Amino acid sequence: MGLRTDKLASVLKRDLAPILQGYQRGNMITVTGVRLTDDLLTAKIYLSIFTPDGDTHRVFDFIKEQMPAIRNELAAKIRHQVRRIPELVFFIDDTAEYVSKIESLFRKIEQDRRSSG
Repeated sequence: MGLRTDKLASVLKRDLAPILQGYQRGNMITVTGVRLTDDLLTAKIYLSIFTPDGDTHRVFDFIKEQMPAIRNELAAKIRHQVRRIPELVFFIDDTAEYVSKIESLFRKIEQDRRSSG
């Protein structure tokens, strides 16, 4: 990404965080990353979602349904900084879950080595 895309990605990440707080409904939603296309027309928004009941997909589907309203709120905040408001595409950032699985595998390997050695 170029300097302009990096700057706009940073602005989107900063401004989306408080907007998404209004849609949390007892859950925790964090913007973990923003990637823009070179033409600045599409923003891939990566979200980390924590829910007390563990149903992250239900919350993610709700956020996707609210995307037009979220985009309108974002437009109100950044309309003087960009010519066109990028289309928002949300993704679940499962990095923490992946790291947890890998760590669990390493612990299991270590336990297996100790018990067989």
